[in-house]
Parts: sequence; C-alpha cells; structure tokens
Amino acid sequence: MTTTANTDQPAISWSSLAQMLGSRFAERATELDETDAFAAENFAELKRHRVLSAGVPTEFGGGGASYRELADLLRILAHHCGSTALTLSMHTHTIARTVWTWRHMNAPVAPLLQRVATEQLMLVSTGGNDWLESLGIAESAPGGFRVRARKPFASGGPAGDALATSAVYNDPEAGPTVLHFSVPVRAEGVRIMSNWRTVGMRATGSDDVMFEDVFVPKEAVQARRPKGVWHPAIHLAGLIAFPLVYSVYLGVAESARDIAIGLVPAEKCREPLVQLMAGEMENRLMAARLAVQRMVELGAEAMPGEETTNAVFTARTLAAEAALSCVDRAMELAGGKGFYRVAGLERRLRDIQAARYHPMRAKDQQLLAGRMALGVPID
Repeated sequence: MTTTANTDQPAISWSSLAQMLGSRFAERATELDETDAFAAENFAELKRHRVLSAGVPTEFGGGGASYRELADLLRILAHHCGSTALTLSMHTHTIARTVWTWRHMNAPVAPLLQRVATEQLMLVSTGGNDWLESLGIAESAPGGFRVRARKPFASGGPAGDALATSAVYNDPEAGPTVLHFSVPVRAEGVRIMSNWRTVGMRATGSDDVMFEDVFVPKEAVQARRPKGVWHPAIHLAGLIAFPLVYSVYLGVAESARDIAIGLVPAEKCREPLVQLMAGEMENRLMAARLAVQRMVELGAEAMPGEETTNAVFTARTLAAEAALSCVDRAMELAGGKGFYRVAGLERRLRDIQAARYHPMRAKDQQLLAGRMALGVPID
C-alpha cells in the first residue's frame, strides 16, 4: 500500500516513510529525553507528511493504510524514538476505532474523518486511565453537562486539537453512567498541567489534563455505558487500541536488541557465555514478536467480545513480559558499554518500562483469564 495524498511527492510505502522520518527523529531523541521536552518538531513533520490521517480511508481524503500497516509504521518509528511512536499510537488507535465504527456500524463519523484528513487534526485520548470506571464527574446543565476531572497520561496534549475522554454522570434512572465525549483541547476550562516527569517515554507530553467546570454539549456525547462493567464499547477499545500500542513496545525491544548486538566486540562472539546471553535475548524477542503478531491479527480481523478481549489481553501480558525481558537481556549482553547513555540502550531500558502500565495490567488480566476459563461472569 502506498500513500498518494501528497501529490508533490512520489508515492512511498508507509514503512519506507517511517524509516525516513525515524532517522530524523533519532537525531532529536536524546535531547528530548534529557530535557523532558515534548516531541513537537517530530509531530510537525508527521503532519507535513500526512501521517496523522494515514489510517483514514481514502474516501475521506486519508492515506488508506491498513490496520497491519499502521502497526508496522508504529513499530518502525519506535526503533528511533519510542516517545514519538507511543504518542502517535494514541492518536492512531482513536482513528482506527472511529474507522471501525464507520465500517461495521455505519456510524456517522465521516465529518470527523474528513477533518482529520484535511486539517491533520491530532486526537488525544484519556481512555486507558479511565478504562471501566472513568475519572471525573459530569453534572447536568442546560444544553449538556458540566465536567470536573483530572485525567492523567493524556499523551500528545501539547500538540492536540481534540480530547476523546469520559466522565461519570449520576443518571436519575440508569444510575452511575459513563459519558464518552470529545472537547477541544483549547476549550474553556481545559488546562494541560505540564507535569510529565517520568522514568521513560519522556517526550510523549503525557501531562495530566484538568477539566475545570468544562461545558460539554449534549450533541458532543458519543456514547453512554454503565460505570464499572464490561460494555461493547470497552471490548472494541481493547481490540483496536492495544495491538497498536504494543507494536511500539515491540519496536523498542527490537532496537535494544540491535544496539546490544552492535556493542559486542568481535573477539567476544566466540565465547559460549556471550552466545548464550544472545540466544536468551533472541528467544525473548521472538516471544514478543509472536504475541504482538497475534494481537495485530486480532485487531485486523476479529470482532469485539469477551473471547476476543480475553485473547487480546492475554497476548498483551505476554508481549509486555517478553519485551521487558528482552531489553533486560540486551543490557546484560552489552555489558559495561550498555551502561553508558551514549549507547542509547539505557533509554530503551527506561522506555520499555511503560509497557507495564497500560490496561489491563498483568494481575487484572490474569483475573479476567481465570474467570473466562472457569465460566465465571467477568463483571
């Protein structure tokens, strides 16, 4: 598949574009990491190359990239700058889910997709931290709702145009109800906190976002669901989002592997202990690849539901464990050379730690898998 949206440039594959952009992102990655700065220049380039609409169907002026192509694009970018790739994955999975609802549910989302393609809008999601429960309070107001909330981990906020988020409304008839809605990042009462100071993924701009009595019109509410229970919207979010997110972590692990191999002196390559350490690393990388491959297959082909959700999140746990283990073994193989920041391996070690924290975390996932295996209701 090639992108032809930019008629001033010859057609180029998404993977080739990712390699080209990634080489430039790599030049900035160290400084961004050391200064906690958001990757603003990288996102300006992504917009210029129309990557923000890569997943938008060509019918709406987008790049028409397939789900698998999107996953591969993110994986390749993560070799060069994990922060940029992870932030892009949050926008990309929001677009991919929107496209899914158009294809399978005839959802009236054409205007949004057209705007993303035309204006290269950046969508910011807070869904991972909200998950089943949602954070924040929505109160009824004339024409809509007033929302108060603090939303952590809003990746890409500094470059964002719209926030896809949720809050809990105490519906007089249905009880606690999660409202899903979008608001402009620059809406009155929305405030980005600039508090992202972390171990890794430092250039994602994943600051907390404050909603200080933000008005949300009724027509901006896109979905409602019961608070704290599994719902078709959650099954869909899990199916579409996390294969793309974990493609990023696979890319980080692959780059750590490549760096470590490059740091082994030629004279050491014949030592059995060095060979063993390299083999252990290769096994863990293969495990991560297989797990992410399975996730992407599901994201591209499966329908949302309990069984699919169980499979996606089981693979998510296996992918995270294997990627973390692969990078740890890369550090071991590299030896003292890998301990120097200039090698770039240390940044991958820190960035890969974020793989622990997305839904569903390992213990929650194992509880879900156990309930499914035993035939116990998952709620």
